[in-house]
Order: sequence, then C-alpha cells, then structure tokens
Amino acid sequence: MIKYINKNLTIEKIKVQDIAKKYGTPIYCYSYEQLKKNINNFKESFNSFSPLVCFAIKSNTNVNLIGEIRKLGLGADVVSIGELMIALKAGIDPKKIVFSGVGKTSDEISYAINKKILLINAESRSEINEIEKIAKSKKKIVNIGIRLNPNTDAKTLKQISTGKKENKFGVDEKTFFNLVNYTKLSKNINLKCLSVHIGSQILDYKPYEKMLKVVDKIIKKSNHKFEFIDLGGGMGISYDTNSKKLNYQKYNIAIKKFLENHKSKIIFEPGRSIIGNVGSLISKVIYIKQNDKKDFIILDAAMNDLMRPALYGANHRTIPAIKKNQTSKKVYEFVGPICESTDKFTTLKKFQKLKEKDLVVMCDVGAYGMSLSSNYNVRPKPVEILIKGSRINVIKKRQKLEDLI
Repeated sequence: MIKYINKNLTIEKIKVQDIAKKYGTPIYCYSYEQLKKNINNFKESFNSFSPLVCFAIKSNTNVNLIGEIRKLGLGADVVSIGELMIALKAGIDPKKIVFSGVGKTSDEISYAINKKILLINAESRSEINEIEKIAKSKKKIVNIGIRLNPNTDAKTLKQISTGKKENKFGVDEKTFFNLVNYTKLSKNINLKCLSVHIGSQILDYKPYEKMLKVVDKIIKKSNHKFEFIDLGGGMGISYDTNSKKLNYQKYNIAIKKFLENHKSKIIFEPGRSIIGNVGSLISKVIYIKQNDKKDFIILDAAMNDLMRPALYGANHRTIPAIKKNQTSKKVYEFVGPICESTDKFTTLKKFQKLKEKDLVVMCDVGAYGMSLSSNYNVRPKPVEILIKGSRINVIKKRQKLEDLI
C-alpha cells in the first residue's frame, strides 16, 4: 500500500524517507497488506470452483516472501530445481507444486520424483521418455501433465508470448494426441493433466476465452479424462494509471462454462498478479546531468537491479518521495550508472523538479524485479524488506562487495 500522507510517500505506515535513511539505497520494499489483498482478491474471484493456485516462483524468488505466500494458502509453480528447492524450503506442500518448463534435466526430474510433487508438466516426447526411464529405475508411477500449445495470441509483448505456434513452449494438437495415446501404454506414467499457458501481462479476457475453446475441443477429441486442467497464469496488472485491468469476472464465467463439460480441478499459476504491485524500488539521485533538450537523472539503482525496462521496454511509474509544487521545465530521463545505453528506466515530461540526493520510487516492481537482477558491473544486489504495518523485516540482506570478489 503506497500513498502520500502529508506530501510524504509512505509504504503502509512508514515514510520512504525513513526507510532510505535506515537501510540505504537502492532498496526493494514489499507491502504485506498489498500481498494479502491480492491473494484474497484472486481466490475470491474464482471461489465458485476453488482452483489450486500455484504461485509462479520465477516472478519472485525471495524465500521469506514465498513463506508468507504459503501461509496465505498458495502452492508453487516452479521451472528449475533451484526454484523447487526454494518452494520446499518455504514450506510449500509438495502436493501443491507443479514443475513446468521445456528443458528439465535428468537430475531435476529425478529430484522432483523423489520429492513426490503433484505434477511434472512435460513439453515434448523426449521429456516424457526421460521421465518414464527415471520412474522405471525408481520403480515408481509418476503423475504428469502434457503442455499443449493452443496457438492462441495473448495480445501481449512478443518477448513474453508463449502460446503461439512459433513459441518454444508446449506441443501442437497432433503431437498432443500421439502423446496421450503413448502414455496409456506406460506402466510408470500417469497422465493426469492438460496444461496451457499463453503468455504474460495479459489484460484482455478474450484470449483466455479463445484458449478455453481450443482446450475444450482437444479434450473431447482426445477421449481422455484429465483430473487437472492447468490454465497457467499471465494475468496482467496496471503499470500506469491509464491501462485497463483484466476482467476476472468474465474469465471466471468462461471457466465455469468450460467446467460444465469437464469435471476437472483447475490449476492457476499466477505470479505478476500476486506480487507485481507489492514491490517498490527506492533509489537516490546521484547526479543531475544537464543537457540541451533533457536532463539525465542519474540514479543509484541500475539495470542490474531492475532489468525489465532494458529487457523489453517495460515502463514503471516513477514518483518522488516528497511532493513539492515546483515542476521541471525540461524533460527528465531517469538512468542508472551502468555502462550500457539501455541502462535507462523512463523519460518523463513535467516531472517534479529534482535535486541531487532526492529520492524517487519506481512502483510495481515486485514481479521480475529482484528475480531478474544480476551482479553486472560487479554491483551488489539491493537489500529486500517486507513491511507489515509499522514493522519492518529484512527478508534479504544487501550483498557485500567482499561476497562478490
């Protein structure tokens, strides 16, 4: 919960100025109240069919945050052995864990089988063969899903589209039917799930409706009873005040209609919609570099701390820590200190006039903020804190240069 109180930007009940003074900058701050609100809202939106909600660990890998997410009733969607280990360390029940991804290694498959997780969602014939081989050697029966590529355009950025036929994810219709038939002959594989995921940052329910129609048709043709239908995630959030919100109510109606013909348990894999607006990045202005047409606002946060703008042109709402009445006549370009031209966050007109050492906050960085961060230019990763009312918990310490060198 981020808002201005008496011109001071606060996260829950604590001033951004006070946070920066105590912990330094840059700093990732998470609001527990916002996290709780998002999870409850998500569950209530689909409570008519009580889905299994598996948080997409890739969106935020902080073990302490995932522990809070577990306490609020969610499972986990993982895409690597490391993410699976983090989910288990956070206390998530293995029977609420789904393992996705196109390139699971033998070690990863073996580890997942040993931990008795709910499902391994396979994405190719070769992967199913590998799961079968390992299951046979362990004398176990393994529950799997097959990920279908529904060739559905999610109307999102091409870099985060996953459900079109040119994307690397899932299998086409013909291959899907062949794999369903193949698993029926296996003594070590139990096909329990049809899985789909069409992309990320989706703000329109219509691609989901289209996806459900494809899945409905394919289930009927496959003549197989699927205990689970994993609809993936991809639900978008508003990164600015003008963008529309995904209509959960209409998506809910489409799923209920789908479930009239299929008595399956629905699995969701939300990440961004749970954690995106929970996080804020506080940064300090190091220098203001004046130019003819614009001023460069050089921050102490950089693309290694927040990669999304450099990676796919994402834009995060950027606001001052203290509201003042003066407006800059020049355009401000907010940049970091890294030696790359793409180390740039946003360009804004009519921003509040800034001076060096002022604080600014980049909003909605909870998803793919820290999880995409790096040590590029030998820069230590920021501290992460969780704010619960008037309490601050350090949930990951700031890295020290000695640890990196």
